[in-house]
Amino acid sequence: MALGAGLFLGALLTAEAREDPATRGRELYERNCLQCHQSNGAGVPGVFPPLAGRDWSERGIERAIRVVCEGASGPMTVNGVAYDGVMPPVVLGDGAIADVLTHVLNSWGNPGGRVSAREVREVRATTKYPTAERQALAMEYPPLPPAPAGFTLREVARLPQKAVRMASDGKGRELFLLSENGDVRRLDLATGAIRPLFLAKDYLMRREGDLGGPLFVLAMTFDRRGRLLIAANQQNAAAKPAVNTVTIYRTTRRDADGSPADPRPWFEVSYPGRPTYIHAVEHMAIGPDGMLYVGNGARTDGGFSDPEGPFAGGGETPITACLWRLDPEAEKPEIEVYAQGIRNAYGFCWNDRGEMILTENGPDAHAPEELNLIERGRHYGFPYQFSDWTRKAYERTPEPPAGLKFTTPILNLGPDGGFNGSPVATFDPHSCPGGIVFLGDDFPEGYRGTYLVPRFGNLIRTPDDAAGFDVLRVALSRDAAGAYQARVNTLLKPLGRPIDVHLAGRGRVYILEYSRGTHNGASYSPPGRVLELAVAKP
Repeated sequence: MALGAGLFLGALLTAEAREDPATRGRELYERNCLQCHQSNGAGVPGVFPPLAGRDWSERGIERAIRVVCEGASGPMTVNGVAYDGVMPPVVLGDGAIADVLTHVLNSWGNPGGRVSAREVREVRATTKYPTAERQALAMEYPPLPPAPAGFTLREVARLPQKAVRMASDGKGRELFLLSENGDVRRLDLATGAIRPLFLAKDYLMRREGDLGGPLFVLAMTFDRRGRLLIAANQQNAAAKPAVNTVTIYRTTRRDADGSPADPRPWFEVSYPGRPTYIHAVEHMAIGPDGMLYVGNGARTDGGFSDPEGPFAGGGETPITACLWRLDPEAEKPEIEVYAQGIRNAYGFCWNDRGEMILTENGPDAHAPEELNLIERGRHYGFPYQFSDWTRKAYERTPEPPAGLKFTTPILNLGPDGGFNGSPVATFDPHSCPGGIVFLGDDFPEGYRGTYLVPRFGNLIRTPDDAAGFDVLRVALSRDAAGAYQARVNTLLKPLGRPIDVHLAGRGRVYILEYSRGTHNGASYSPPGRVLELAVAKP
């Protein structure tokens, strides 16, 4: 058993022995449940169901124990009302869960009664975490890696729901966190307090005929007027053939406390959908020219034109696998395709010379992931060429149009990130580079003018063959021919699937962990946290 889990369980047993059960149940509720289910047990309409006035029959109690032990997500109906939220497992011992549920049973007009540790233990044995010890091991936050010299590293907040993107006004007071279902939360960086800003159910459109097609929301940024933009991707399998619709929502006002509010549709476009490889919009940001840049990924793995059921074949479209540029001040913006051949751009940023550097995720074929210098009008290979390969990734890789020239990725000269004795363009296959930031003058020598890139970590290949789960420092320089090349060093490792990085305040980088697993075989379910990497004060 891991030391952390052992200490955790020992502390639980000690606490259970010394506290009155009624007091302990109330305090456990306040620490673990109140944020979502509220002090009166009423929950949050449409998202977190009530604990007051619901079914507390034997079957209802068994269901409640199961949800506490292994979590729950997706649509559910409570007291005839539909809810669609996420609840992570609560890491408590059998006696503690019994006490908190006993508190619930005897509060807010509920029928009363008592839940025993034995009941919890028997139900827990049928869940995916059959003992408290197993649950604690699976849910444990990994220890922080050592901070690099001259920096501090701290945990800012543990998240109630997985998040995929961060945004802020850059002043270092707060972060806005986007979950892939579209919920947006506000994080106070001084206190670590998290509260909902607005919820997906209150602003995301559900069109007639969507038929429950997958909806995922991965891109969020502020424009220069302080409006928050959020990009949602919705598949509609009712269309013939099925389509993917990208909708960018933009806030229209600010609340009394200054928070962005009232997001409404601003831009929308559709193209043929595909069920498996619909990467769609995964990042957007305002460039130095004030324009909005939007990465819209590939609809296929490698450009294949096979139809799948109701989904169209035909490979890529003119507006997929490319980078768009939109005018953020236009009421009905038109897409300018700024660069092409980009399979799946999860992050891009600009340096102090106005150059755009972009991370790109590769195909299921074992091609290296890419780091690219993006220039207007260029083509970066997809689906015809990956990395700097001269061979086809698949037998079915299509032939490129006559005369099309490709811009190859930046070469990694090592020592880390995929370098194995010879340069690679650019990172380990399947290591999943995420967001990217450029470090300016508020960072020390050796970091100033470099980039930080988190790598989510592989989902393909064996658990023992981990790639990613880290943050890399990338220093670029020009070779004799004028092309960029990279020196890559591991800055932080291991991390729990880091997916985004964000600058907020002088000398501070925030790192978003999607979940807690630090290798491919670890638990993927529990939500992660936000970390702060800051220049140490002299």
